[in-house]
Amino acid sequence: MRRVALALLASVALAGCVQTRQYADVEFTPPQGNYKLLVMRPDVSVGSVTTGGMVEPRADWTEQARANFLTALRAQQAERGGNVFIMEKRESLEGVDADTVAELERLHYAVASSIALHRYSGAYLPTKRSKGLDWTLGEEAVALGKRTGYDYALFLYAEDSFASTGRVALQVLGVAGCFVGFCAPNIGGAGQFGYASLVDLRTGEVVWFNVSQASSQIAGIKFGDIRTPEGAAQMVDRLLARMKPGRNVQRRAEAK
Repeated sequence: MRRVALALLASVALAGCVQTRQYADVEFTPPQGNYKLLVMRPDVSVGSVTTGGMVEPRADWTEQARANFLTALRAQQAERGGNVFIMEKRESLEGVDADTVAELERLHYAVASSIALHRYSGAYLPTKRSKGLDWTLGEEAVALGKRTGYDYALFLYAEDSFASTGRVALQVLGVAGCFVGFCAPNIGGAGQFGYASLVDLRTGEVVWFNVSQASSQIAGIKFGDIRTPEGAAQMVDRLLARMKPGRNVQRRAEAK
């Protein structure tokens, strides 16, 4: 997913720009009423952009961000209604072993990478045109739904990076060069990428998908630090604040 995220972030040309874009199955209607939603353990990664431009993962930042994500998710889902269970660990789902959950996470990761690549980076698949979303997790997702009784599973992925002191210093040095007649090439700052994916456990289909991406060509610019409660809540809000219905559902509503 990191390679896909980097390709998407490269397409955000402004110095500090945040974009979100969602797709849905053409017949998707956002869950309402007494639905049962399983929120999978958020997949979170936070790192530091080194002077040379590489992202070094930071375990302490990652755990801090994941904890903030869980808190933000609880607050956000409490306002939605429905019967919601948020998984903090792979083994926290009663009656389902951690290996089964891990296998579904890996399957979804592969499918979500394909969605992000072919829906958001311009590498469109001819067979998927005009179909909204047309990806599935298949029988493994259906089996989980039958085993647990949940109607939907919500997957979340987030990665964030922050320019190190050396990276910021290099940017400052490049800008300072402009005053003496030589401007160093823009070396870039940091970036943030995340997605939310809703899977119908009765069919195995991915019925809704939303991406939030942000990048900066200036080191030090932030888009909501997910290591903080406020930043995590901001990203959760970007991803989940409003689920749009599918194209056919919207057209029928407009025709009334």
